[in-house]
Amino acid sequence: MRVARALQGRVRLLALTSSPARVAQLRAAGVTPLTGDLDRPETLSRLSGLADRIVHLAPPPGEGQFQWWRDLRTAALLKALGRRSAPGTVIYASTSGVYGDCGGERVAESRPASPRTPRAERRLDAERAIRHYGRTARVRASILRVPGIYAPDREGGTPRERLRKGTPVLEARDDVYTNHIHADDLARAVIAALWRGQPQRVYNASDDTELKMGDYFDLAADIYGLPRPPRVPRATAQDELPLILLGFMGESRRLDNRRLKRELKLVLRYPTVESGLL
Repeated sequence: MRVARALQGRVRLLALTSSPARVAQLRAAGVTPLTGDLDRPETLSRLSGLADRIVHLAPPPGEGQFQWWRDLRTAALLKALGRRSAPGTVIYASTSGVYGDCGGERVAESRPASPRTPRAERRLDAERAIRHYGRTARVRASILRVPGIYAPDREGGTPRERLRKGTPVLEARDDVYTNHIHADDLARAVIAALWRGQPQRVYNASDDTELKMGDYFDLAADIYGLPRPPRVPRATAQDELPLILLGFMGESRRLDNRRLKRELKLVLRYPTVESGLL
């Protein structure tokens, strides 16, 4: 979570961290650290009344929760914020996975959510909680639905290692559309939403690319000078791919980002994955 408060014309940044090792790193970056853990609600008492604007980036808990469909971390955060005066703005980074499989159709924010995985169910639970909080506390709450995030300057931020391993992708006839956003453009989308986001509004935070997953990896392979990945039919993919990858390959959609550009006035620095991977 990130929080910001305007002080005499300046913006003061605060960040919640559960890792003592990150405290010095945050301070060196000019950020005031707040020690707390969203999995331990008793550690969050200092959060309420601190910030005018809040960015909630924490993922939901993993598997093994009694109520597998609930995001207990978001519930703990909102309960802590409710102890004192509410912030003016809350931004939540959700996932485009809440749409479920759309059969490759173009997806606008008005499309009803239909999550197919427990992870997406928990994200949708968090969205609903944040929008309810926005309405009841009269807070300007906005949701960014985020697809795959990439960044060449970050460890694991590109398909390079997967290509080196030769992990297969689906044959063209079985392939699915995939969506992406460069990490820098996502950060800029968050900032735009902080100042321009509409109350209880959802935004698809995606770039302009329309590629199927196999074509995306072929493009990356060509850029990096690596062999293109082998193609396999869906019928045999379950024997060759991890379950988490199979989950992504079971959903196909093309995100419509016109609201992001029209309402938040975001001009993408990397409008296509080709421009972002180079």
